Order: sequence, then C-alpha cells, then structure tokens
Amino acid sequence: MTVTCNGQPAQADDLLPALVNYGHFTSLQARSHAVQGLELHLARLSQATRELFGSDLDLRQVQAWMAQALQQAGQGDASLRVTVFSRRFDFRNPLAAVPVDVLVAVSAPVALTAPKRVRSVVWQRELPQIKHVGTFGLFAQRRAAMAVGVDDVLFVSPTGGISEGSTWNLAVHDGQRLLWPQAPALRGTAEALLQRHWPGAQATQPLRLADLAGVKAAFACNASGVWALDAIDGQVLPGSQALAEQGRAVLAGVAWDVLGSEPFCAAKGI
Repeated sequence: MTVTCNGQPAQADDLLPALVNYGHFTSLQARSHAVQGLELHLARLSQATRELFGSDLDLRQVQAWMAQALQQAGQGDASLRVTVFSRRFDFRNPLAAVPVDVLVAVSAPVALTAPKRVRSVVWQRELPQIKHVGTFGLFAQRRAAMAVGVDDVLFVSPTGGISEGSTWNLAVHDGQRLLWPQAPALRGTAEALLQRHWPGAQATQPLRLADLAGVKAAFACNASGVWALDAIDGQVLPGSQALAEQGRAVLAGVAWDVLGSEPFCAAKGI
C-alpha cells in the first residue's frame, strides 16, 4: 500500500491526527486508471466536508491527487481510499475554521462476489448519511456475527426497519420488483448506479424484517462489487445468486470515468 497526503508521500506526523478519529472517506475501485461513479464519490466527499468541517473541498485538486497516487504507485488497477481530515482540527474547539487535508491510499484491487449469510442486529451508525471514519461499532458487530457462524450483519432499527449492512447496501426482490430499504443509512455509490441503470421495476420503500418472509432473492453491494445473500437470519434465499449476477451485469455496462488530466468535476459541474 502507498499513502499520500496532499499529493506528497505521507509522513508519520501527517497520520497522527487519525488518532482523533474525526474525518470521512470514500472507497473506490480503479481499473486502467478509471473509476465508476466518480461524480458520486466526489459529491460524497464534498457534502461530508461541509458537514464535518464547514468548508468546501477542492474537487479538482482531489481528483488530481487520486490520479497522481495511481501513477506513483504504478497501479492502473487498484483500490483507492480517499480520506478527508485536518491536521489542525482541535476537538476542544471543533467550530474553528481549519484547512482540510486529503489522504489517498492505494492498495491491491478487489472484486467482491462470494455469497454470504447474514444475521440482523438492532444497531445504527452515528451520522449514518456520512461515510465517516468512526467504524469501530460496525466492525465489532460484524465480528460478533462471525463469532456465531455467519458472515456479516444487517442493521435494523428498534422497530424492525431494515437500513443497511455493515459496509454495504441491501436490495431484495419480491418476485415483481427490486426493493431498496428506505431508512437512515449511508447511500452507496454502487446502489446509486444500480438504481440508475436497473432494467426492471424497482422501488425504494420502508422494509421490515417481517417483509422478508416472502422474499426469495437478495444481494449486497458496494463499490467493491455485488454479492448474493444466501440467507438472512437463517431464511434461505434460493434466487440470490441469479439476482446478484444480474446486478453485476448491470454494473458491467456502466461507463468508467478516466482519472485524467482534465478534472472530471469541472465537466460535470460539481
């Protein structure tokens, strides 16, 4: 893995503010120096920077640093994590105007496709609309699920409303439509792309665990892939593999945005 901070090789002092645990990020896959849904990732970073720091993020510069990091790592195919934080943030005075910093980490590419079995748990992330660096709770919940023999965890509200998985979004099929849970959650980039391009009927609506009784198929998705959910709370979902394959086929038809010299955000008006 290689890590840069504001376009320069990251030093130990650059990483010390990570101990404060205040910042946000986006994760994405690059193939041949291109990514899918680039405008969604940039919009996520921009919005969260305003919410957490009250400032605007220079998206042209961020995109340039992403492209530079890939070039310096010598990896056209890679996993990218772009983290926005501030080396000058002071938790004692969190309203102080401070400049933000950008870490870009480049590591080996991944493509998640293996099916999983999950269990539901009553839990919700803090500020669920932000992909923030406070990941302790969700990883602890995933660990607890794996300790009892399943692969991952699906979060629900105290009243049984389904929101999201530990690091992924959920879609289920009721035999007529693809259904997305409507609840406070991190709205993923893969979810948004699938919603844009899904060829069949779909809807976003509140979903409760009880609503899954008649469901025969479900998949999970994030920027690293689409994978079948073979079972939820022990309920076997025999159509999940075919549904996940359809989801992967949809994403395969989505264009990839090259991290080139001309800022993508300028062309899209972000």
